[in-house]
Parts: sequence; C-alpha cells; structure tokens
Amino acid sequence: MWHVLTSDQELLRDTTARFLGDRVPLSRQRKDLRNDPAGFDADYWKAGAELGWTMLLVGEEDGGGSVSGRGAVDLALIAYEFGRHAAPGPLLDCNVVAAALSGQAGDLQRGALGEIIGGAAIAASCLGAAPWQGPGEAAVTIRREGADVVIDGTVRPVESALQAGWFLVTGRSEGGMTQVLVPAGTAGIETRALKGMDVTRRFARVSFDGVRAPASALVGEFARADGSVARQIENAAVILAAESVGAMDIAFAMTVDWAFDRYTFGRALASYQALKHRFADMKSWLEASHAVADAAAEAVADRTELAVETASAARSYIGVQGPELAQECVQLHGGIGVTYEHDLHFFLRRVTLDSLLYGTPAEHRRLLAALQIAKENAA
Repeated sequence: MWHVLTSDQELLRDTTARFLGDRVPLSRQRKDLRNDPAGFDADYWKAGAELGWTMLLVGEEDGGGSVSGRGAVDLALIAYEFGRHAAPGPLLDCNVVAAALSGQAGDLQRGALGEIIGGAAIAASCLGAAPWQGPGEAAVTIRREGADVVIDGTVRPVESALQAGWFLVTGRSEGGMTQVLVPAGTAGIETRALKGMDVTRRFARVSFDGVRAPASALVGEFARADGSVARQIENAAVILAAESVGAMDIAFAMTVDWAFDRYTFGRALASYQALKHRFADMKSWLEASHAVADAAAEAVADRTELAVETASAARSYIGVQGPELAQECVQLHGGIGVTYEHDLHFFLRRVTLDSLLYGTPAEHRRLLAALQIAKENAA
C-alpha cells in the first residue's frame, strides 16, 4: 500500500507482518495446517485480536478504536499483510460483523461484539441479499411472525462457518433488507463444509430452515438495513482489495526475481524483449491496483460521497486484474509454477477467491451502473 503512514501505523503493519511470518509461514500452512478443520488454531486468532485486528472499525465507546482515526486505512494495512503472507483467519467477516454491531444498543449485540473484538468468538456474515440483486434474486428471506422474525434460505460460501459462534444474516424482507444476529447453534441452522480452491481458508454452506429469532436480535430496524448493508460491503471491498494487492505484490516480486535468476541460452529470462512487455503490463496492473485500493480505503475511512463508487471500482478492477496477474506469474515460472511445493499457488488461489467474495466484478459493475443511472435520473 502506498499510504503515507504515521509511526503508529508503521508499527501496526510491521508487527502484523512479523507475527504472520512467525506463526503461519507458508511452510507450516503447506504441511501442518493443510488438513486442519479450521486452518488455524484458536491461540493464533486470539493473539491477532490482541494486536488489534478486529477492533479497527469499532467505535471507542464499544471497546474498539484505530491507531490513526481512519479505521479502514489501518485495517487495509493489516489486510495487505494477510495477502502478502496468504494468512489464514476470518479477518474479513469478523471485521465486517464487528463494524455492523458497533453502536448497537442491544445486550445480545454488545455481548457478541465483545467476544469478537477479544478473539473469543468468530463471527461469519451470511450475505443472503445484496444491493446489486434484482427482485427475487435474494438467497435468504426474513419475515415477521408475531414478536419474532423467521429466516429461510441458504448462503454459500461462508468463511469459517463451522468455527463461528455468531452469524450475521442478511435477507430480503418486504420493503427492504433486514439483518439478524443469531448464535450458530440456533435450531434450524445447518452448516456443511465446502471444498475450496484456497487451501488456507475454510468455507461452508449455511442453511436456515424456519430459524426463529426474537426481535431483539435485529441489527438495526426491520426492512431498513439497506444503508448498513451498503457500508458493510464497502468495508469488505476495502479489505479484499488490500489483501488482493498484497498477494499480487509478492507474486510479482517473486516472478521478477525468478526471471533474473533463471538463465536460458546464456541469458537471463528477464532480458528477453517479449517477457519485458509482459512484465510492463503486469507492473501497470499492479500500480493501478495499489492506487485504486488506497483510494477506496481513504474514501471509506473518510465517508466521502464517492465511497461506494470507489470501493466498487476497486473490486471491479482488482477482481479482474488480480487473477490475471497471478496467472501470468504462474506461466512465467514455467513448470515449477504449477507445483504444490512452490509458494506461488497460494497467492493465485487467494486473489482468485477474493474476486468472488462480497460481489463479483460483474456484480460491482452492475452496482456502479445502477448508481450512475440513479444520479442521471435525479439530475
């Protein structure tokens, strides 16, 4: 990330980088954690929470706080290091849910928030409805029934769903979107593990079959959560963009080093003109990705009028160019690039999966188009 950092931000970033390098190096992920049900141990996540990973989007009155006063930018620094290390752990969902619960007055919400911030519990976001969806496209519906709300539908993929203690469920209701916080053990909830391309993270399908929750479990008002969901997607876009850029950065650096060290016909691979053009293209994608990811983090942190557009633009661009750059890196490595023993595939998997979470590039482009049409109609 190219942000101008304060000394506190540099300390946060460097401490996170050292911690990830010591606790979850790729050598350990390749061997010890590959078949672990969670992909990480509880002590690792709790220690990360103590470093501040889960509190940066939470207000100080709720036990959170950021090092610079711009939580989204601080969190982007951590996400960038997660990308550079292909680190495991539900950084994305825990922060999205924590931000959603910040400022809520209910005892259930405040209790869950304290557990999430402290690393004692994992939260997962079940995004069963989204702003880019048309009528009838929501995967989850939430309706009133007496004094309760009832949840029906299925969401996938949901990160760390099998390890989660709390689900923030977003569904479509008559009149708008609704969000409900439910304990993972609530009757009617079924989780089933999914096979995924990213070997460092675990995902599952979460089904809700007539799940009943009291009105006190609502996050915000019934059928009035559209604005809150939009802000959560902005936060997710910042995290995913920064993480993808971190993975792109290290993959590109590895490939450049390889091209200078690898010789063929007495010349370094990097000296061939055809490869120079490919490296130039990749460098332009990388620099543009840095720029748009930084712009998204700053716009969301400052709550500017263009926050949602900038966040979706970052997802749209990086979601396409990230996997493209990683694929180029694999090709330039030749045969060794497609082996499990090489580190490169970790970053290809990371950026490819990141491009599909919280809206695909096409869905974010659809959202951008809808916003532009709305502006023109209002003019």
